Amino acid sequence: MNSIYRVENLKKSFSIKNERIDVLKGISFDIEEGKITFILGPSGAGKSTLLHILGTLDTPTDGKIFFKNVDLFSLNDREKSKFRNQKIGFIFQSHYLLNEFLAYENVMLPHLFLTSNFQQAKSRSFEILNSLSLKDRAYHKPNELSGGEQQRIAIARALINDPDLILADEPTGNLDSKNSENVMEIFRKINLEKNKTIIIITHNEELIGYGDRVIKLIDGQIYNL
Repeated sequence: MNSIYRVENLKKSFSIKNERIDVLKGISFDIEEGKITFILGPSGAGKSTLLHILGTLDTPTDGKIFFKNVDLFSLNDREKSKFRNQKIGFIFQSHYLLNEFLAYENVMLPHLFLTSNFQQAKSRSFEILNSLSLKDRAYHKPNELSGGEQQRIAIARALINDPDLILADEPTGNLDSKNSENVMEIFRKINLEKNKTIIIITHNEELIGYGDRVIKLIDGQIYNL
């Protein structure tokens, strides 16, 4: 098995009113490269905290995370920012599209930050929108799109820099069942055609059939691998 992530004894605690809250309680696991992995658990299990740490958006209290044998938390802030921009595509429950920009402009922004090449970013944006059957929505603003279309635009934005990994936090949480199926089919297509590693946080057990593996997280601990 080729592991893209190796997580060792990961812990995360918060202090609230002088009380320590242990959110992640010393978990260890590997994520296999080129697979779809679901992290399943109820609200409050620590799923989103874990995803944020995997994406270096948050730091652990203790433990180590290796991405292709690189110790992520040995990197400085600039190196972590570069890692996020080049290696990871983030997708959240809320699409976080910028309403003042058109759909294609939202998609191209991460590539523009990476390359400063407007024409290249625009061309790549349209290429990805076309692959997701969204080219006819390119000149619409987010508030002119349906919820399913907004989330597909967010997926296109996550793909623009050709990341090694997609991290998705409840990506179907605001969608009806039909649009949820559409989003999951897109993830499966991305995985099969482009060999992308995808980690999906969810509390919805109906979705896990789309994945290769399920990690069950309850109360900050893993109950199955």
